[in-house]
Amino acid sequence: MEYTVQKLGKLAGVSTRTLRYYDEIGILKPARINSSGYRIYGQKEVDRLQQILFYRELGVSLDRIREIMTAPSFDGVKALHEHHKKLLEKREQIDLLIANVEKTIALTEGRIKMTDKEKFEGFKQKLLDDNEKKYGKEIREKYGEYEVEKSYNKVKNMTQEEYDAVTKLSEEYLSTLAEAFKTGDPAGKQAQKAADLHRQWLTFYWDSYSKEAHAGIAQMYVKDERFKEYYDKEQPGTAEFLRDAILIYTGMKK
Repeated sequence: MEYTVQKLGKLAGVSTRTLRYYDEIGILKPARINSSGYRIYGQKEVDRLQQILFYRELGVSLDRIREIMTAPSFDGVKALHEHHKKLLEKREQIDLLIANVEKTIALTEGRIKMTDKEKFEGFKQKLLDDNEKKYGKEIREKYGEYEVEKSYNKVKNMTQEEYDAVTKLSEEYLSTLAEAFKTGDPAGKQAQKAADLHRQWLTFYWDSYSKEAHAGIAQMYVKDERFKEYYDKEQPGTAEFLRDAILIYTGMKK
């Protein structure tokens, strides 16, 4: 069966503008253009759009989708298996949060008792799952399975006070970094305060601290595009500035 832009958009629940944009950036070309100049999509394009929407649902950027789907080694069946696995993981996260909400309702109504630890289990697990999805492969290769699992277990066992503290510390660290960046001096007082706050933040997740590991993760913030994009989204150049500040802080600046 063939579809025009309007019919395919209605079928998939996306706008015609989105489909035209997908054509422009090269991730979903029509099968052909008819004599009237309309884009016509066939079964192959329908299946490809489904893949794109799966990736989008999982939070993958369009640039990354294009990179994945235009690669010569792209395997549609393998991708579907990966989508299935990721969606099951996402469902597990949602189920955990739902169970947490249900327990909290029951607690509020006086039907059960709930420990402070239980109140935050869903949020902590989501934090770990999100981190694993984004950076799991890289951190396991860099630090090893044992160290990563130790770090994850430390997060799972956080008390409410520790969870609140690390959340507050993260906010303070990022705001300090933003102010330090404006000075342009990674060796300055504000930048070194940001580096120290970053160290304190890391110790909530790491089983032990070392200057070498601290410097190593600072380098990764620049080398890995996902970290770099995160730090540079508000002020381009922040990732490099943070790296330099941490290298100075740890004495690893050459």
